[in-house]
Amino acid sequence: MKFSEEEIRKITFEAINELGDNAPPEAIKELVRKRVEALGGEYQFKKNEASFGRVILTSFGMNHPGIVASVTKALSDANCDIQDLSQKILGDFYTMIMVVDISGSPKDLRDIQEDLNKVAEEQKIKIYLQHEDVFRYMHRI
Repeated sequence: MKFSEEEIRKITFEAINELGDNAPPEAIKELVRKRVEALGGEYQFKKNEASFGRVILTSFGMNHPGIVASVTKALSDANCDIQDLSQKILGDFYTMIMVVDISGSPKDLRDIQEDLNKVAEEQKIKIYLQHEDVFRYMHRI
């Protein structure tokens, strides 16, 4: 039996709900695999499967020149497409939220996060990446 992406997505959301929002990705993959096999199916996780689609990038810290340039350069170097960007400066503090399509990147989500962690350390800011599917699931009403 072969499962559609929508069926796998549903099983994945159920696994995340069961294991909790802070469950490691490997634990979620293992539970999804077990559920699919229990239903008589077979599913192979592709290497870059989690690195397809859009991610939400949230960044904040003390405002200074070069923050946006550093973040966008790292994304550009990874061949990511910035689809939306919102920035706000409140006194000495800044916040930035981006919607980024990582589908065209040769890097996987973990590698992109590592690149952005280096930028965050250099700029003395915080940067968080979250896949859009996880973000939607965690923030649904």
